[in-house]
Formats: sequence, C-alpha cells, structure tokens
Amino acid sequence: MDIVDLGALAITRRNGSEPIRTGRESVSTLGEFWSWACSNLASNTMRGVLAEYLVATALGGAAGTRTEWDSVDIRTPEGWCVEVKSAAYLQSWAQSQPSEISFSIAPASGWDAQTGTASADVLRRADVYVFCLLHHLDKQTLNPLDLDQWTFHVLPTRVLDERCKGQKTIRLSSLERLSPLRTEFRDLHTAVATCATSIHGS
Repeated sequence: MDIVDLGALAITRRNGSEPIRTGRESVSTLGEFWSWACSNLASNTMRGVLAEYLVATALGGAAGTRTEWDSVDIRTPEGWCVEVKSAAYLQSWAQSQPSEISFSIAPASGWDAQTGTASADVLRRADVYVFCLLHHLDKQTLNPLDLDQWTFHVLPTRVLDERCKGQKTIRLSSLERLSPLRTEFRDLHTAVATCATSIHGS
C-alpha cells in the first residue's frame, strides 16, 4: 500500500444535503445523520460544541469549520485565542434537583492539529476564557438555541493563572468572585475584546 500524504486533512464545510450512498444509490443525507446524532443539544457533549459555535459566531470566527483537539477552541480574526467552557442546570436525564455549576479550567498540554505534534508544557494557552452558562430552569421550555437562555462570563486567562494556578475546576460562585465580565450574547464580542486588549493592548 502506497501512502502518499498523511498531513492534516483539508476540511470542506458541508451544508447537509450531501448524500450517504452506496454506489449510485443514496440511502440518506448528511443532514439526516446530523439530525440523528446531534439533536440532543442539552447533552454535555453537544452543548459544549454548541457553546463553542455561539462564541465563534459572536466573535466572527465561525466561517470555517471546528478544529477538534486544537490547543485553543477559537482563534478570532483579531488573533485572540479563546477557550470556551459550558455548563447547565438542566441535563438530558431525569434529575432530583438542578446540577451544581462548575467549569473545567485545568491547564493542559498543547496539541497542534496541523502538524500532529504535542507540547509537554502544561498551561492555559488561551488569552481569554468564556464560560457559557445555560441558565434556564424549566425543562419543558429548555431550548439551547434560544440565546436568551444563556449567560456568558468572560475572564482574561491571566486572572485564572494568578488566582487559580493549577486548579482543575471552578464553581460558579468562585468564578463570580474573580469579577468576570458578565454579558448576554449581543455584547459578547465587546466583553472578549475588553479582556483581550487588556492583555495585548489596542
């Protein structure tokens, strides 16, 4: 078997109409697969991906495709590196009470998706963290696509490094004590810009 190129795949953005086929026969579409696999937006995995997309959309960084396992979640047109974390009070499964809110803030080794190489340095690589809280409390009306059901807390990474060092998770109450910028979706870009420029300058 001759292997020609094992570099990073060039990912083309798809629209959902692409056929899933055998020979010339179409058996389904990519959109149908998406509906089957991704409709539960309240699951931890899909909520996290949706949160990344919402932040990328607000920051003008959603034109391409998501890069899984990159060292940061979003790279903006301005060059800001943004890490996105999500949490919710309501889960897909039956609950006796709303979930306690905590976010992962663990430093990690880095991975370059283009070269397939890892960095042994364990640190937080983003300039800014955006903590996305799906704050809605009624399961009958929960809709992660409704931006009014989300609250965003934005914090420069240096604050986590100074105040939380090697800490792996942070509760909402502790996060609020760090004085993040709390914002709705419409003002998210402004909040991230404020935190990013406090690091890099205007």
